[in-house]
Amino acid sequence: MLIVYLAALLMALQPTTSTNITHEEEGNIVIGIVIVHEKEQPDIPTMVADAIKKLSPKVKGFTIKDYYVEYDRERLQFGGAEQFCAALSQEVSVLLDVTWIDSQYISSAAEEFGIPYFHIDLSIQTYVKLMENFLLARAGNDVVYILPNLRDVDAAIYLLISDSYLRAITFGELDEDTVGRIKDLRPYPSFYAVVAGTMEINAILHKAIDGGLVRKPEKWNLLFTDLQTDKYAHVDTFPEMHRLLLDSNTCCILLRHLPPCICPDNFDPISVHLENVLEVVVGWSIDGAIPMVRAFNCTPELDQELVARVTTAREELMNQMALMAQFWIVQENGLIRPNLNLSIISSPTEQTIGSVVQGQIVLAKNDTLPNSKRFFRVGTTESIPWAYRKRDPAGKILRNPASGEPIWEGYCIDFLHQLSVVMNFDYDLVSPRNGTFGLRDADGKWDGLVGDLVVGEIDFAIASLKMTAEREEVVDFVAPYFEQTGILIAMRKPVRETSLFKFMTVLRLEVWLSILLAIVATAVMLWLLDKFSPYSAKNNKDAYPYECRNFTLKESFWFALTSFTPQGGGEAPKALSGRTLVAAYWLFVVLMLATFTANLAAFLTVERMQTPVQSLEQLSRQSRIKYTVVKDSDTHDYFRNMKNAEDVLYQMWRNLTLSSGNDQAQYRVWDYPIKEQYINILSAIESADPVVTAADGFRRVNEHLDADFAFIHDSAEIRYEISRNCNFTEVGEVFAEQPYGIAVQQGSHLQDELSYFILELQKERYFESLTAKFWNNSARSQCPNTDDSEGITLESLGGVFIATLVGLALAMVTLLGEVIYYRRKENSRNFIKVAPFANVDTKPIERHDKRFALKEKSIAAVKHLLDLDTPPGKVRGGTMKINTKKEKPIPKEITIGSKFVSAAERQQKLSYIAIMPRNPIH
Repeated sequence: MLIVYLAALLMALQPTTSTNITHEEEGNIVIGIVIVHEKEQPDIPTMVADAIKKLSPKVKGFTIKDYYVEYDRERLQFGGAEQFCAALSQEVSVLLDVTWIDSQYISSAAEEFGIPYFHIDLSIQTYVKLMENFLLARAGNDVVYILPNLRDVDAAIYLLISDSYLRAITFGELDEDTVGRIKDLRPYPSFYAVVAGTMEINAILHKAIDGGLVRKPEKWNLLFTDLQTDKYAHVDTFPEMHRLLLDSNTCCILLRHLPPCICPDNFDPISVHLENVLEVVVGWSIDGAIPMVRAFNCTPELDQELVARVTTAREELMNQMALMAQFWIVQENGLIRPNLNLSIISSPTEQTIGSVVQGQIVLAKNDTLPNSKRFFRVGTTESIPWAYRKRDPAGKILRNPASGEPIWEGYCIDFLHQLSVVMNFDYDLVSPRNGTFGLRDADGKWDGLVGDLVVGEIDFAIASLKMTAEREEVVDFVAPYFEQTGILIAMRKPVRETSLFKFMTVLRLEVWLSILLAIVATAVMLWLLDKFSPYSAKNNKDAYPYECRNFTLKESFWFALTSFTPQGGGEAPKALSGRTLVAAYWLFVVLMLATFTANLAAFLTVERMQTPVQSLEQLSRQSRIKYTVVKDSDTHDYFRNMKNAEDVLYQMWRNLTLSSGNDQAQYRVWDYPIKEQYINILSAIESADPVVTAADGFRRVNEHLDADFAFIHDSAEIRYEISRNCNFTEVGEVFAEQPYGIAVQQGSHLQDELSYFILELQKERYFESLTAKFWNNSARSQCPNTDDSEGITLESLGGVFIATLVGLALAMVTLLGEVIYYRRKENSRNFIKVAPFANVDTKPIERHDKRFALKEKSIAAVKHLLDLDTPPGKVRGGTMKINTKKEKPIPKEITIGSKFVSAAERQQKLSYIAIMPRNPIH
């Protein structure tokens, strides 16, 4: 196996043009060093030469012969061994490997030839490893490295392949194209790490800011590879960024000076590290008398005891170096790294909260590193109330002033925020570029949220996404987060005609006119019959000596009108002809009242019916009400699938019926046993033009005031709209129930984690409170009560009260007319005021007041009325003699005297009594 390694190494190792640089003095010990480096490291010979020059004054009595070999990894399978043999033909004491990764080929070749092997890190790998340890301390699991050049990128990639615990992507030479590639990374990285010099970091951040990469500064981590950090230009701009700075003690450690020490302006930790390694290795070679190895024709000629002694001495040297402060030796592979101590600067205090010593994070007392928050791209799409963009009253989408992204609200958005709290992650909401939830085309490609999951555009999708068998073929679903949802029908409540005289619409106009005509005709006929019938009370007073109702034309109309009331018309005519007319009229009244009452009850009952249909089956059997769905939605797919199922069943039934043999006579039926319900429904939906969005569907329902349009959609969304809109109502029961779930990529590690936390939230009854927030029916308490189940409203019978008020107003107007008419009539008559005769024989007292004069005038007027012969002047004494004439007797209706005598006892037909009061009238 070692020979195979050696052959491969010989193919890969090619000496440089200047294969040997000799630093030799007479009488010194000669040390041959082979330095193997990457072909991307052309500056290594210069670095080693400078280090040897600085080493000469420190270590005396040696001569170094250095050989440089470029390691071409691409040629491990090609070439010959001649070129490496040229180096081995010289005397070699030590093999220094400064390549980017510990190669088993190089170390095995050194072991085969008995050459001490040392692997030294002179690249950016040490800085990258320190950054990785820092990110691991922050609980990071993925990172994007941004390095200053492509050579550093290659070096970092070899480290990340062999010795890294993070998912990492590395970029160099940040330009517009690289910025776009970083922005398109899916999933979003948890951290961004920049490892470079101060001026290079300034340039990288400037390009990143211009490209919109620095959206979350707290995710950016900067490691400065030089000591010029005072020139860092973004301290105040982004204080949230964590910075790792070379500690001042690093100079002291690498230069082996006692602190405090002053770092030179041109201090380069990597160059100083190379000097330290050469000093230790050369001193060890001199002290240990390491033999020179020479191989002719690439054939090792080894003394096994000498090789064992050299191997043991090398291991002891490595153990001693591990204890030296200037070295950081990786125990797993023996890589010699410089011990770079870093200070950790954290926001917002801008104070050192810790340091990195030999790769270990050491924090100051009471200081902690903020843990990493994972970052996910979460897909969603608009679906009220699950997720929707917030808009102003004018309908314009509101945006976050910091990021410019739309502001989202809804059930799923609140749920996602709660998940981010319990799972400790940050997220960005992403809408699908094509489609909504996800449809599969003829080529089997998906769009919408499902398509974004398939191509890795998003980490998981949270929306009103139904768990279907087709989708589960390409994505995985977690535990459902919402109760079973399905399909429901929404309609508008019929708009009632608000008429106070609605009771008048029970009968048509011609019926009301016919009733009025019947009243008029009956009243006129009743008046004529009573006037001309010889047996009426008016014309037959002998048969009816008492007072009877006189059916004048006015009284006849009153009788006809009052016959419609429960108390009846009153006294009926006496003649048989009149009674016959009244009987027929009363029969007409009874039938009309019964008809009106029945029609009014039916009218109000029908008016209280909210919807003319009560199920999907009834909806499919009628043609007046149109209905539709959202185009290409889950509901649309449901009816398509059901229609296709009916088509298949019909074909199967037809084939079974037509091809049935004698032993299958039971299948010979000519009536199709399955209803073609969904075929008719889908045809009606297509004819009504499916809407683009659910908002359009609800708008069309609201525009049809006669409740002749229905919208078939997701039951949860319909019930949400019903809870917010007083005009909507649901029809029938929910059908085609399916659960909602979060979708993740197939095999994603998030599936189990999301399922666990969803179950935990269910235990805490979180979803119940969230449902109550969005499906809150308390808003419907503000809706006007249009249900007459608790009684007939005033709007339906308000006209009755208005008619009553109009009657009262007419009565008051009539009263006013009567008063005015009476006063005018009274003012046109001559009234004579008289005084009683109780004191006519008494000597008149001379009085001149108006009351006494009125009394005298009354007495004179009565005497003149009765034609008394005795003149007023002859009246003397207690009695007065009245000389009455026979041709003018005193009427029986007049009672004279101080005692009241009832005239009704003498004359029974007297209808009223006129009484002359005893006291004077005044």
